[in-house]
Amino acid sequence: MAPQEKTKVALLACGSFNPITNMHLRMFELARDHLEDTGRYQVVRGIISPVGDAYKKKGLIEACHRVEMARLATENSSWITVDDWESQQAEWVETAKVVRHHYAELILAEQNRDEVDTVKPVKRRKLEENEDVCQSSSADHNRSDAPELKLLCGADVLESFAVPNLWKSEDIVEIVGRYGLVCITRSNSDAEKFIYQSDVLHEYRKNIQLVREWVTNDVSATHVRRALRRGQSVRYLLPDRVVDYIQDQRLYSAESEKKNADVILAPLQRYTKNTD
Repeated sequence: MAPQEKTKVALLACGSFNPITNMHLRMFELARDHLEDTGRYQVVRGIISPVGDAYKKKGLIEACHRVEMARLATENSSWITVDDWESQQAEWVETAKVVRHHYAELILAEQNRDEVDTVKPVKRRKLEENEDVCQSSSADHNRSDAPELKLLCGADVLESFAVPNLWKSEDIVEIVGRYGLVCITRSNSDAEKFIYQSDVLHEYRKNIQLVREWVTNDVSATHVRRALRRGQSVRYLLPDRVVDYIQDQRLYSAESEKKNADVILAPLQRYTKNTD
């Protein structure tokens, strides 16, 4: 019996990365191991997409620094890259739109590769059809030879789906139902219970891959920023190049942590306004 062809997958992580930590990078490795251990997937790419400044999160430093730190953190990776499209947008972009954008980019890259490989008219017609598919928000996720795209996140993102006015319900349906989620669970979270208690997540539970981190690591960017503004070492919590960049640029102080302190988070502003 011929071996079953594996589904190619790209993993997309969205977030503040303020700053990027070793745990952010570990999430990609854990997710790849988990998916490939099933024997059904081949993870071909990881994408880090830092959020733009318009997100207005407390203590969020400028995107140019966060993108550069992410690039320094991944400079030796053979498969994880950093994309600055989201961070360059003037307004905050919903995660569903970011996922759509990156899936469109994957399809376009596959089209360009196919056009180099063949000039058959039939093939070209198929590529044009795929381009139309890419532009449609209701399109089937698996209509091209491009890799599947799955959103990679931690359990905190999964649980944030329940926060009022933080997510649009249709965006959750699109992200989980159409693309899929790979969630790295924490030692103090019960992701299975949370999925069970959510009607939407339970409906699309087969599209959610839960990955247990057995070598626990509770490093968070919040803890890192606290240590930095207190003058404490963060060596070995972040990649060395990131630590050096933070020191050279004198990032993360008591003053920077006050940034956006009196500003409402962008999604809460947008969705609360729409419900009034």
